[in-house]
Amino acid sequence: MIKQSTDDLIARLDAADRLPGTAELRTHSYDLLGAGPGKSAVDVGCGAGRAVAELAERGVRTIGVDPDERMIAVARDRWPEADFRIAGACELPLADASVDGYRADKVFHELAEPERALAEARRVLAPGGRIVLLGQDWDDIVIDSDDPVLTRTIVHARADLIASPRAARRYRNLLLDAAFDDVVVEVRTGVFTGKSMLPMVTGLAEGARSTGAITREQADGWIAEQRARAEADRLFFALPMFVAAAVKRGGPVPNAREVQGS
Repeated sequence: MIKQSTDDLIARLDAADRLPGTAELRTHSYDLLGAGPGKSAVDVGCGAGRAVAELAERGVRTIGVDPDERMIAVARDRWPEADFRIAGACELPLADASVDGYRADKVFHELAEPERALAEARRVLAPGGRIVLLGQDWDDIVIDSDDPVLTRTIVHARADLIASPRAARRYRNLLLDAAFDDVVVEVRTGVFTGKSMLPMVTGLAEGARSTGAITREQADGWIAEQRARAEADRLFFALPMFVAAAVKRGGPVPNAREVQGS
């Protein structure tokens, strides 16, 4: 897996928040969550805390959790009135049936065992509580290129560096296996044609090169092509975002070990 500093990750997340359509997608996730005054929610993998602050603006008592101490420190600095806690998705610092909503944005692909996280989500959600998951499928990034074979190699090799690169396409089945009801899934695809995606394009190629799937020369040539496309207003980058929502009905809470089948 590729290691990057927390500050680099925060910069990338901030840049992603500025992309067209991102704010609208976050708002849609809040609507699916049923977020409103008097409700409570946990934002898992909260990062620098933007969603926690926006949910609070809706009157939702929101707890943001993230396993990265530096990330939580930045979130607390940016939103000092909010409740942020250091914790991972599989060990939430919450009582059973204590929140009305659970949200995780671009989190499950980072988890080696997303089933455990969903068992924990079901534990902390009150009956009738709603869960919303958002994220990209790393094998489904679409990039126009003069060399589609090399592009396919780059996308798949970069995906293989991620713990669960195809978690998003599994959202529906993961939620059903975790005994959630009323599961719905939709896909919203962002299409980007400007220079804003060049850092991600470069990152894909560098990641693929680090695995040995492509050479330095291939990476440099492919990156140069994408830069030239961006300069000529010919870059095309499409990123499908999967959004899943479900409800916790009554009944026993599945044990994480049982969900994993161990």
